[in-house]
Amino acid sequence: MRLSNERFAERLGIAARTVAGWHQKPDLRPKSEMQQLLDTALEQATPAERARFAEHVGAATSEPSPTDERLAADPHIGAALEWLDKHAGWTPGTARTAVAERLASLDVQDLHDRGTRRGWVSQRDTADALATYYGSRLADHGLFTARCGDLAVNTSVLTCADWLDLDCELRPPHDAFRVPKAQPEADLALDEHAAGRAVQRLAETLAMNTRLTDSPIYRLRDTDIREHHLGGTFGMAQFVHYALTVDLLEGELVDAVAASSTTMPLRDRYLPDLRSALDTSSRLAAGGVLALTAIARPADPYRGEADYLLLVQERSGNVLNAARRLAVIPKGFHQPLTDVRRDAQIGMTLRREMEEELFGRPDIDNTLTEQLAADPLHPTRLTEPMRWLMAEPHRLRMECTGFGLNLVSGNYEFASLIVIDDEEFWERYGGVVEANWESATLRQYSTTDTELVTELLSDVAWSNEGLFAMTQGLRRLAQIGGERVKLPEIEWEISQ
Repeated sequence: MRLSNERFAERLGIAARTVAGWHQKPDLRPKSEMQQLLDTALEQATPAERARFAEHVGAATSEPSPTDERLAADPHIGAALEWLDKHAGWTPGTARTAVAERLASLDVQDLHDRGTRRGWVSQRDTADALATYYGSRLADHGLFTARCGDLAVNTSVLTCADWLDLDCELRPPHDAFRVPKAQPEADLALDEHAAGRAVQRLAETLAMNTRLTDSPIYRLRDTDIREHHLGGTFGMAQFVHYALTVDLLEGELVDAVAASSTTMPLRDRYLPDLRSALDTSSRLAAGGVLALTAIARPADPYRGEADYLLLVQERSGNVLNAARRLAVIPKGFHQPLTDVRRDAQIGMTLRREMEEELFGRPDIDNTLTEQLAADPLHPTRLTEPMRWLMAEPHRLRMECTGFGLNLVSGNYEFASLIVIDDEEFWERYGGVVEANWESATLRQYSTTDTELVTELLSDVAWSNEGLFAMTQGLRRLAQIGGERVKLPEIEWEISQ
């Protein structure tokens, strides 16, 4: 008996979806019962029905998935593929083919499971693993540690006494980095393993729909950093260079810790020892600025006395680095918007990140839109809260509190503090302070709540740079915050 139109249509749909699945994953093989279903359906079909089946299969297999479309048309993915071909010594198009093949073999559920395993690795685990790998000290440089009451805080941030407690205003002449050249510098070639890991990163970026935006970033060349002064030089690089090389160190490290392994070939290649970490002139040292934000609030019948509100974020799973980790906010890559030399000031990046991550301004988020404004931070373009803060010099205080090199990936970190002392700000604009897509949650703490802030510092979910910025920011806030700050004393040490 021939199949009814309804039954045949049902099986036709199943068959079309199955063939579409094979098209996306060529290595997939059908289960025996599905193969029997297909054979039976085709045997009992009329020529016309077989023609309809062929049409359905053609439509199902020819319709590109969003992932295929992004691989083919996303200009940022295209820039990454071109960079990979060039630095792996491949003919043009090889990287695209390699990423497509790797993408077809990925199991998204496996990636989610790996993300869960990575989430079980704590900040302390990574700090301990890096201390074991590198040792804890080279001359006067060592790993940043701190003590808050009975609580000991260890991090993977390589620093020295001259780079801590900087008390440096983020405005000229104190904020004085230079950029001698605006063109990206030449990079080393990738070996087979490094190229393979870069292919894997791009395939996973597509499979998980992670945002990847290629844009210029600052790379640290040399430093002249001391109390009240930030100086030195930056060169230029492209973000895809960072994303496909040293940014892979974090995932490799966390996977090694989760597997109780010490094998890390990328780390052996890119950041093998403390001497190479400190030699920023000979490697790609990208990085950024992150700040503890403290906003003055008046006394409240529920909360009690006047305090500072402290903001802490949990990073989104969609960001490329420090995903699902606690961090201060704002936090951003140090990169130019439109003026390579002016934007090299650390304060410029911090003001941009305030606009983007605290006041919800999407037009300066280069992951969402192209930058077409000649001066994105011109006073006429600022949000209302930022315009109010900039109207009077005393309303907004921005300081760099510490500097270090995070051994997780070798990034430079400018730990900073943003203080809004005018209580009127929170009354006017507290309701519009809102994190952007880079945050999964936003938490608030009071500087008069000793117990909760101490408990926060003990949370194993911190990123290393976030904990560094938090402790340095609290130390400075205790010095300048007066009666609004009632926290245990925090003392830092350089590990021996």
